[in-house]
Amino acid sequence: MAPTRSTGSALDKAGLGVKFLGSAVLAGILVAGMALPAVGAFGLTAKDTAESFDNIPDDFKTPTLSQASMIYDAKGGLIAKVYDRDRTILTADQMAPVMRHAQVDIEDARFYEHGAVDLKGVLRAATKNAESGTTAQGASTLTQQYVKNVFVEQAGDDQQAFLEATKKSMGRKIQELKYAIKLEEDLSKDQILTNYLNITFYGHQAYGIEAASNRYFSKSAKDLTIPEAAMLAGLVQNPSAYDPITHPQAAQTRRNTVINKLLEFKHISPDEAKAALAAPLGIKYSEPQNGCITAQNGMGFFCDYVRHVIKQDPVFGKTAAERQKVWSQGGLKINTTIDPDKQKDMYNAVTKKVHVTDKVSAAGTMVKPGTGEILAMAQTRPYGLDESKKQTVLNLNVGSAMGGGNGFSPGSTFKPILAAAALENGVPITQELSSPPKMEYPSVSTCQGMWKDAGKPTVQNESAQEVGPYSMQIAMQKSVNTYFVQLEQQTGLCPMKQMADKLGVGTLANGKALQEVPSMVLGTQEVSPLQMASVYASFAARGVYCSPVALTSVIGTDGKKLDVPKANCNQAMSQSTADGVNTLLLGVTEKGTGSSLGLDDGRPIAGKTGTTDERYAAWFTGYTPELATSVWLGGVGGNVSMKNITIGGKYFPSVYGADGPGPIWQMAMNDALDGTPVTRFQTVDIPAQQQPTTPPATDPSTPSGDNAQGGTNGWPAGGLTNGGISWPPPNPGGGNSGKPGHR
Repeated sequence: MAPTRSTGSALDKAGLGVKFLGSAVLAGILVAGMALPAVGAFGLTAKDTAESFDNIPDDFKTPTLSQASMIYDAKGGLIAKVYDRDRTILTADQMAPVMRHAQVDIEDARFYEHGAVDLKGVLRAATKNAESGTTAQGASTLTQQYVKNVFVEQAGDDQQAFLEATKKSMGRKIQELKYAIKLEEDLSKDQILTNYLNITFYGHQAYGIEAASNRYFSKSAKDLTIPEAAMLAGLVQNPSAYDPITHPQAAQTRRNTVINKLLEFKHISPDEAKAALAAPLGIKYSEPQNGCITAQNGMGFFCDYVRHVIKQDPVFGKTAAERQKVWSQGGLKINTTIDPDKQKDMYNAVTKKVHVTDKVSAAGTMVKPGTGEILAMAQTRPYGLDESKKQTVLNLNVGSAMGGGNGFSPGSTFKPILAAAALENGVPITQELSSPPKMEYPSVSTCQGMWKDAGKPTVQNESAQEVGPYSMQIAMQKSVNTYFVQLEQQTGLCPMKQMADKLGVGTLANGKALQEVPSMVLGTQEVSPLQMASVYASFAARGVYCSPVALTSVIGTDGKKLDVPKANCNQAMSQSTADGVNTLLLGVTEKGTGSSLGLDDGRPIAGKTGTTDERYAAWFTGYTPELATSVWLGGVGGNVSMKNITIGGKYFPSVYGADGPGPIWQMAMNDALDGTPVTRFQTVDIPAQQQPTTPPATDPSTPSGDNAQGGTNGWPAGGLTNGGISWPPPNPGGGNSGKPGHR
């Protein structure tokens, strides 16, 4: 309520009344009357004179209001409710009749009798204000209030537009009157009332009667009782002053005023009024549930990924502004690919095997081969902004453009990409190479020419006893660095880069292009778990790469389906090449560095371990024909060395891909595949070959070889053994270790 002020004598008060009446006549008759005051007192209708006005925008007739969007999992469960404004649009028959009566009775009792302008109301307000010496009483009709609300809605978060929409000026008032007059011609009173009840603000982030009913009484607007409807109707005049949470007595007094109005206008009986007045407020408050922070089982990060998809994919609009408008206006029913059961399995694994208080975190993504569908996306730290609770909004499963960081060096999990490029370009799967324990990076062809570094950087195997010759199968099992550098020389960097492009890792997690350098095969450049899961899903799908997809359908406010991003599946390599890679990676889990990671039901699995130098990151990416999962373990900033470290309550002298992320993968996959049919891979026959015998690694729990020496530009990221150079250094701030990996 506006503050009162003394105007002195009765003559002063009379003068105030004259001024107010003059303004009312000027605005209501001079302006509106210039074309029409649709007032019963003058016997005029809007139709008589509204023809002099241009047509008003359709947004005022059928307004596009910002409302909540719902994000659902693949089984129809609600992941999160997200909105700029919490609102759900209702039709008239979805609102309790008493709610409609209450809003009219307290705000504009003659709503169904007058036109866009209520001259009686104007005169009455002028008289009352003159008598009281205030300007407290206004005379805006419900239609005029609705028009003003539409202007405010259209302003959105634009402060300047909001100030313009709420400016108390004659020009603004004239515009509102003109729009109100035209609305009264084009819409019925019931339609205007329905629109008003959907747009109005009721406090506590509740826009529209459905959100308000849910907020204060935890029920739908169609189920409101007399005292509940009265309380909500009374809020509109001043949601802060009549807030039932902070000012319950004021709210009850205001509610009772509305109940008496309902009785006065015979919309309730005396007995109903008596019972309603005696009833307590009966508040059953529900906190606003907005955004991805409300998602369960770690789905907040996937929810955030969905938000980025809608705001960035051109299918939702050609420009960023168009896509932002789709998201902000909301009202969408967003159906996603996430499997709630597999999500729970992945979330349990990354949170039970790694504690939120540990120095490192884990992240894991599951992808369905042949479809690109993201089935699970979870990480150790919870989604949120409270650092004291170890929360984060940084999605470690994706790249920076989609809400993640700059990624992590994948280490030896990158080697199968070279194997695929080699096989696709005619290198036999039986290829033997000398594979010395240590060697200089050789000169190697690129798409532009030849790579050669005068500094003669070197690469070495995990163990000095790891000496060839090795075949491709045994080298993959043992993850022999020098074998793959020699294979890279034989194949060339260009075919490997081209294969990486086809498999979705030609662009790194930071958005930059994958560099053609010899250390590329050792996984020195940073990618995300989602990218690596998608790569291995391509092997599982016999060479078919599908870009990751999170949405199955999006339904707009009009009930029509919107286009959604497609997986764009393509044959990235021949089926025989993929079968060869699958055969190699089956060997890793049967006899190689991943042999400890078999599943409980004994089904065939394929995969590859990866560990970067200094143990800044460790990976296991593995799959069955039905499911590909990539798990990363490391420091969020890429600068935590996982040596002499306790993770999940277990001490590690040095973390490897097989004993750090491997058990996380194993736990998640055991649960996710439990009870599902067992299928087998298509494989190729590889003739048995006599191979050198390599002594066990220093750590008897882990086979030797899964720690590469090699960095960007071909230099060894971990340096030479026995105190050699070290380049490049770790990057604590970027989520990148800058370090390569091997086993």
